[in-house]
Parts: sequence; C-alpha cells; structure tokens
Amino acid sequence: MSYFPAFLKFDDKKILIVGGGNIALEKLEHLLNFSNSIELIAKDYNENIKNLIKKNSLKFQEKAYEAGDIKGFDIVIAAIDDFSLQEQIYLETRNYNILCNCVDLQKYCDFIFPSYIKRGDLTIAVSTSGSSPAFAKNFRIYLENLIPQGVDKFLQELKELRTTMPKGKERMQFLDKKVKEYIANWSK
Repeated sequence: MSYFPAFLKFDDKKILIVGGGNIALEKLEHLLNFSNSIELIAKDYNENIKNLIKKNSLKFQEKAYEAGDIKGFDIVIAAIDDFSLQEQIYLETRNYNILCNCVDLQKYCDFIFPSYIKRGDLTIAVSTSGSSPAFAKNFRIYLENLIPQGVDKFLQELKELRTTMPKGKERMQFLDKKVKEYIANWSK
C-alpha cells in the first residue's frame, strides 16, 4: 500500500534521531529545514553531525540507545545499522503512540522521507512509496530544474497580498490570474 502524502507541522513536536553516522546525518539535514527541536542519541557522531549539533544548539547524548529513551518524543528516526535494535525501537514506539521511521526497514516505518524541493514556502515532495528512492531523487532533480529562480520571492508577494486584500471572490480571482500569468511566463 502507498504512503499518504501529508505535510506535518513540527512547531510543537519533539524529534529523536538514534544514530550518529551518514544516514543519521542525511535525516538530520532534511529535518533541520523544518525544525530545530531535534535530539540525538548515539555512541559516537561523525564530524558533520557534530558540526550541525553545535551550529544548531541541538541536544545530544553520547551513549548506546536504551529502552525508555524515546519517552516524551513525538517522532523517532532509527538511523542505525543494527536491524534488531531498529525493530526494538519501532515496537517500543507502539507503546507511546510515537511516529517512527526505521531506515531501510520499510515494514517498521509509519512514514518515509520523500525526496523534496524547498524554496522558501514552496515544498514539493516526491515519493515512490519506497519502491525506488533513486527514481524519486532523479525525478526531484528534473523538477528542480523546471522551477524558476525567484519563486520564493513570488510566493512571499502572494502571501502579503493574501493578508492585505479583503477575503472574497475578487481576491481569489486576482490571485488566480496573477499565478497563471507567472506560470505562463516560466518558459518565455
């Protein structure tokens, strides 16, 4: 079955990443585009993760994962090579209603990380529901090349217009026309 596409608001969510290697780094980099409420647990961390921890003032523990470490978190990412520990973490999250992503163990994922494009308020996610991350990545690159530079500024302008213009049919028609003209000029 396919994953349902949803955009989650992380403002009040606590995220835990278990792991300190390259896969944990990749997940951390993605999550930092949307939240700083991230903690990490690992016996050791690679230099890039250490730099991101320092740069973003993230909480971390240098230790092996222990049962109970997930208490109080809303989302847990198990980015470790130990598949039995990933399974243990996933099963433990069931007791606390925590969303879990176990890297490379799709059967233990409540959600997956899509390949995505982020330009200001524009976020486009591409997923193959895990069947081919390589396709999702390369299709994202293809789409990225179609998006004009400055789209983030255009979206900011639209946001300001939405807040200053009175609600109603005229605003909706005006903004719709403005967007259609902008898109029509992409290829020119």
